[in-house]
Amino acid sequence: MPATATMIGALLGLGTQMYSNALRKLPYMRHPWEHLLGMGLGAVFANQMVKWDAKAQEDLNNLLAKAKQANERRYFYDDED
Repeated sequence: MPATATMIGALLGLGTQMYSNALRKLPYMRHPWEHLLGMGLGAVFANQMVKWDAKAQEDLNNLLAKAKQANERRYFYDDED
């Protein structure tokens, strides 16, 4: 999965830079280092999104487990009334 996110991010960065040059009616590969920078930033961005999604899923699972335990305590183990 990390290789896929890296490739998607790199293509996103490259596409953004090429689109920016096309909008300004400049040659697509005017400054090649800008394309490398865009690809690097896109790859970092995509990998951070994957990490953030995994962390969000883990936090959601923890919250759902806590809510389930609280509901079970409230409805099944609260016989004091």
